[in-house]
Amino acid sequence: MTQDNRIAIVTGGSRGIGAAVARQLAADGFSIMVNHSTNRDAALSVIDEIKAAGGRADGCQADVSRAADVVRLFEYTQERFGLPTVLVNAAGAMQLAPMADCDDECFDTMVNVNFRGTFNTLREAAKRMPQGSRIINFSSSVVGLKYPGYALYAASKAAVETMSAIVSKEMRGRNITVNTVAPGPTATSLFLQGKSDAQIDQLARVSPLERLAEPRDIAHAVAFLAGPQGGWINGQTLRANGGAV
Repeated sequence: MTQDNRIAIVTGGSRGIGAAVARQLAADGFSIMVNHSTNRDAALSVIDEIKAAGGRADGCQADVSRAADVVRLFEYTQERFGLPTVLVNAAGAMQLAPMADCDDECFDTMVNVNFRGTFNTLREAAKRMPQGSRIINFSSSVVGLKYPGYALYAASKAAVETMSAIVSKEMRGRNITVNTVAPGPTATSLFLQGKSDAQIDQLARVSPLERLAEPRDIAHAVAFLAGPQGGWINGQTLRANGGAV
């Protein structure tokens, strides 16, 4: 990639890990399209922060579970900056419950956002992204940890890992890498919400490094895969969890 075509779409870029990724890639010289579904004010805050630091950014509301929204996201990015050369699928949803308590709405949410959302963006990326592009999807280390209550969430993320590895092979001849980042417990407001100090301390000790990840830790992993040093990593799941699993 040259400086002129370093253009990244970050879905779910308005908060948490997605916002940290947007800031990091902007610092690395990418023009950033911050996608959000509902949180416009948070997206504008990230965009303003990037611009204040001298970067280029814009925002686009799009529900990744809707194919037409994803087409509009790619079209607006191309209109605003040019063809995207990096796609980061950070948008996600998590509802936790034992299997006996999971209702149809919970199932639909997990599948529509985590699985279908990634499918929609991957399909559009496969049609549009130019030679040498990078695609980074998001899974979760609970796929390996297998905590009770996470069955639907982990299953939707396991689907993302499998789909990513297969699409990396379908990109043969285009020099496009497709990888997945699978964070462990990470100190985002969404993760910390509703948890006691004891619960947070217990989760922090799952890793032998004995701390929660910060969003910037995960953003650094994404930046590596999106940058020049990550070009030989392809079809892999990077478990960014401090050694928890």
